Amino acid sequence: MSLVRRFCQVDVFAEVPYAGNPVAVVLDAEGLSTEQMQRFAAWTNLSETAFVVPPTMATADYALRMFTPSTELPFAGHPTLGTCHAWISATGTIKDRVVQECKAGAIPIRRSGEVLAFAAPPLVRSGPVEEPLLAEIAAGLRIDRTEIVDAQWVDNGPGWVAVLLADADAVRALWPGNLGSLYVGAIGPHPPGSPTAFEVRAFFPKNGRTAEDPVTGSLNASLGEWLLRTGRAQAPYVTSQGGALGRHGRVHISADDDGTIWVGGRTITCVTGTVSL
Repeated sequence: MSLVRRFCQVDVFAEVPYAGNPVAVVLDAEGLSTEQMQRFAAWTNLSETAFVVPPTMATADYALRMFTPSTELPFAGHPTLGTCHAWISATGTIKDRVVQECKAGAIPIRRSGEVLAFAAPPLVRSGPVEEPLLAEIAAGLRIDRTEIVDAQWVDNGPGWVAVLLADADAVRALWPGNLGSLYVGAIGPHPPGSPTAFEVRAFFPKNGRTAEDPVTGSLNASLGEWLLRTGRAQAPYVTSQGGALGRHGRVHISADDDGTIWVGGRTITCVTGTVSL
């Protein structure tokens, strides 16, 4: 029997409505099966759909399950911030620190003015990228191998491998072919003094083809770890993402003295209502 549940869509990493990355959020998802969640995520056809369920951890405010149209994810960035925004709005919570439980563990989220930020989870894979794979990535991106300045595994759940290009223009010029099953993030620096420090693009497999994500929290989180550790960036900094898709995403990266990296952005409710599930 279907139940009416609270539902919203939140634009994440958006300075203005409809410029970031939308996430669908079902606020009353207790009792839904995995199959029901996956079916609804496939129907919304957004990059991710999030389902709020009761937490099992004593320290968590709520638990979250996140699905792409085809699979469940242990963690993703923009559903984390979008769901926190929706949960705060629905519950009237006024505290500035929230803990989300997900399959990647407990994720702290903090609020500073209009910006929500999550603590980047640890990488599950890091280190240099094998040369044969780099050649495959270059071919998939339709660039010469020599155009990749550096590369690194930056996998914090989805499977990201990152390539650094010479500059932001090189990133914007990418017109990739098929990258197979790879999750590839490309990044290049803007000139000093620009409004944002880096240009980011994120490519992932979808229905047998390579698609592009508008604005990607998990990738920016792992890129932050790489860039800060190697001295290529200094926190705080802001990245831009989504221009190739007509979006205007902005991701804020900061770091605490203990090395914790925070990934933040503005969040805006664009759709509210109910859904029968």
